[in-house]
Amino acid sequence: MSEQPPSLPAETKGVSGGRPAEAVPESQDRPAGQSSGDRPRVCIVPCSGIGKTYGSVTREAAYVVTEELRPETSAIVPLSLLVLGDEAAQSAVRQAQVITLDGCKLACASVNVRQAGGAVAREYAVLDFYRQHRDLKPGGIAELNEGGLALARALAGEVADACDALRGEQANHA
Repeated sequence: MSEQPPSLPAETKGVSGGRPAEAVPESQDRPAGQSSGDRPRVCIVPCSGIGKTYGSVTREAAYVVTEELRPETSAIVPLSLLVLGDEAAQSAVRQAQVITLDGCKLACASVNVRQAGGAVAREYAVLDFYRQHRDLKPGGIAELNEGGLALARALAGEVADACDALRGEQANHA
């Protein structure tokens, strides 16, 4: 049986951007950092580029994955907590498979996961993803336009598939 990442405190269960801080649904049967199986959830660390359209796309994609597509097997770890050195967030990325969603070439999500001692299993750069989906032009910041929401959903679909693949890899190594 693999070790589980610690449960994240309630304030770490979402990221800013107009959404409630409850992106990780809790169950009476399990702590927030654990999936319904024996394996830890896949941690998703989105960009925190507040005020930036591509940062908003990464956060929206993370919400779609953790709230709709893979709520039982994924969890958001806010980048801001990694930057601040929050021990629960750092422990979570050290103990789980991590997917980063970066909004620009600075790749702050990927850089900070590594600085916290975690390994990035999959990296997504939203600018590269946009180049593959030029018909989905994002706009807006506080609220994304239709193109931005569609781009976030497309990215979320790929991230959800990556979650499935990573959990399959975990099962094969357990």
